[in-house]
Amino acid sequence: MASTPPTSTAAGSPSVSVPNSRTWSLLISRNSPMPWPDNAANNATGPLAGIRVLDLTRALAGPFCAMILGDLGADVIKVEPMPDGEMIRAWGPFDDDVSVYYLSVNRNKRSLALDFRNPDGLRLLREMAAEADIVVENFKPGTVDAMEIGYDALLPANPRIIYASITGFGPDGPYGTWSGFDQIAQGMSGLMSITGFPEGEPTRVGLPISDLIAGMWAALGVTAAVVQRHTTGKGQRVETSLLAAMVGMLCIQGQRYLSLDEVPNRMGNDHPVIYPYGAFTAKDGLINVAVGTQDMWAALCRVLDLESLKDHPDFADNTGRSAHRDALRDHLNARLATRPAMDWTRTLVAAGIPAGPIYAIDQVFADPQVVHSKMVEEVEHPVLGVIRQLANPLRMDAFGGHTVRIPPPLLG
Repeated sequence: MASTPPTSTAAGSPSVSVPNSRTWSLLISRNSPMPWPDNAANNATGPLAGIRVLDLTRALAGPFCAMILGDLGADVIKVEPMPDGEMIRAWGPFDDDVSVYYLSVNRNKRSLALDFRNPDGLRLLREMAAEADIVVENFKPGTVDAMEIGYDALLPANPRIIYASITGFGPDGPYGTWSGFDQIAQGMSGLMSITGFPEGEPTRVGLPISDLIAGMWAALGVTAAVVQRHTTGKGQRVETSLLAAMVGMLCIQGQRYLSLDEVPNRMGNDHPVIYPYGAFTAKDGLINVAVGTQDMWAALCRVLDLESLKDHPDFADNTGRSAHRDALRDHLNARLATRPAMDWTRTLVAAGIPAGPIYAIDQVFADPQVVHSKMVEEVEHPVLGVIRQLANPLRMDAFGGHTVRIPPPLLG
């Protein structure tokens, strides 16, 4: 989501709220410059340790980008509007009055609350930006320029600054002034048109995928800009949008149109060009099976005791199997329905055929491979006590065995 400007609060002094708990203690006067607060509690050892990030983002795409940078070791200060903080602090569901939505995209950050409408607050932002390596923002196009905290305004004081902007549709063009939300981008990128079952309506993905992918693209661009700065000594703009992020992910479906003028249809749980590759019915639920080669097809027929199908004219090659999906699905479901999904998974994998059960979320976190991969870490939250958080899926020696160093912060 590309956000709109924060709501105004009453002008006056002070225009900044500074914590004195887990994050840092700092006293700011109107006339003294804003130093970058000490970060002794961060204990970062990641590849971006020592990099300072000023996170001016709201909602999801921008916060997700800044969280990735924090996971990689950067010192991220999330600046939020007074008096209530950013919008998703009010979005449910809640754990003891703390937004779970906020918890999901704000680990490894500190919080600073100020009044974006107060000239003193904006002055403090500019002073912090002068010491920052990276600024991330996802305001509606034109907003940061109006507040004089855009790239051009900050560049003279900090030529090394890397300035990342995430918008709904881009900073210019016919839709450049439009606000962007995830599902709007899912629809306009074509993603929804290829998601769902053929007989059904275009369907949104079950996660805010446009926000998440835009945030990942922005984080990738920022880290590349950090590398290039070692050579040039200069920062640069990094821009992406929810729409561009999703169009850039259309992959084979987009190339089918560009190369062949084919407009892909929704395929439900089937792969668009390979079969059998999709969801099938086991005894206790659905199982994904992926037969990507002729050798895998022969192995599947052997394992399922369907040898008569291996060289059948309708199923002998991928073209035939794709053309006769419904008939082949019936044969496969009849056999797979005799045993539980995980039982079949082990048998199929042992035969060289990729397979796996389709889990509900509770089953995901109970799965032994997910547990082994340490995709959940614990951290002490100042209100909630010990909480569980998703870990960053990267594994790097520099992480020192964990990726969640500090909890999502309280406001300011």
